[in-house]
Amino acid sequence: MAFTLPALAYPYGALEPIIDAKTMEIHHTKHHQAYINNANAALEKFPDWAAKSPEEIVKTLAQVPEEIRPGAGGEPTGDLAAAISGTFGSFANFKELFTKAALTRFGSGWAWLSVDKGTLKVESTANQDSPLTEGRTPVLGIDVWEHAYYLNYQNRRPDYIAAFYNVINWSEVAKRFAAAK
Repeated sequence: MAFTLPALAYPYGALEPIIDAKTMEIHHTKHHQAYINNANAALEKFPDWAAKSPEEIVKTLAQVPEEIRPGAGGEPTGDLAAAISGTFGSFANFKELFTKAALTRFGSGWAWLSVDKGTLKVESTANQDSPLTEGRTPVLGIDVWEHAYYLNYQNRRPDYIAAFYNVINWSEVAKRFAAAK
C-alpha cells in the first residue's frame, strides 16, 4: 500500500491573512508530498513495512530495517557543526541551551534553532509564535505543547526533550541552515 497525500479539510486560502494560500499550497503539494514520495520509495523493497500505517511504523521504529532508517540522532557535521561550535562553543553547549529553551518555555510553545542574518540562535516562542515573525529562519524546532508528548511522557517534558535528540535529522537541518545563510 503506497502512502498518499491526504487532502486538506479546507482550502489553501482559509488561513489568510495569517498564513497565505501560496505558502499552504507549496507546503502541502511540494514539501508534504516529498515526504510521502520518499517514504514510498524507501519502502518499495519492504512490502511488509509498506503495508503498515505511518503510526505503526513510528511506533516500531527500532525494528525498521537499517537500510531505510532515516539518518537521525547523533551530531551534525560539516558547515552546520562548525557553525554550532563557532556560535555556542560546542555541540554540548548547544544542546544545553536548546534543552533549557525547551524546558523553560512556560505553558505551550516551541524551542528553536534559528538563523538570524547568517548567525545561529537558540530561542523559544510561546504558543503558535515563530521566529519567522521576527525575521529569523527556523531550521530546527521542538514542539513543547503538552499534546506533542503527553501520551508517551505525561508530565515528563525533560524525558521527551532528551529523546528528541535521537530523532533529529541533522542532514535536513544542515540543508535548511545552508538555505537560510
